Amino acid sequence: MAKLYAPTHGRVTVQGRVAPLLNLSFGMDMDSTGYDNIFIRGLFLGMSKAELKKKADAIAEFSELGDFLDLPMRTYSSGMRARLAFAISTHVETDILLLDEVVATGDARFFKKANEKLESFARDSKLLVLASHSNKVLRDLCNKALLLEHGRAKAFGPIDEVIDTYAASTGTDGK
Repeated sequence: MAKLYAPTHGRVTVQGRVAPLLNLSFGMDMDSTGYDNIFIRGLFLGMSKAELKKKADAIAEFSELGDFLDLPMRTYSSGMRARLAFAISTHVETDILLLDEVVATGDARFFKKANEKLESFARDSKLLVLASHSNKVLRDLCNKALLLEHGRAKAFGPIDEVIDTYAASTGTDGK
């Protein structure tokens, strides 16, 4: 869906603009400042320069990195990089947001803020594709789930039913 890899079989048809937040290094330059990376990653995600100029302050504010945005990204902790990548990706006007458990990085307050942003995104009837092993996060953010086993669909449907199917197949309680 992110068009990073070609499908090995069949084809993938995606309707809408996709913002992937799968690998924090995609679209980031570790020798550039955080502020420069707002533009670098934003362009990588398909935003225009005009769109980025309008949103740069909001992205910077959401990241809560303050003066660190003037420093090279190589000086950032993994949590700081995650904050900036998340802030940029969630400010893209997109139809589909792809997430791979990267939001768990950072302090509890930012984690709460990030989850509120995702809940808002989901409420706005946009598509959130989330890979997670946290049943709580899945239940909080998703209404449907797809369970894959060895690359094949094992279950698809309401989130609680799919979590129950997963729990039964793994011998866990599904909580």
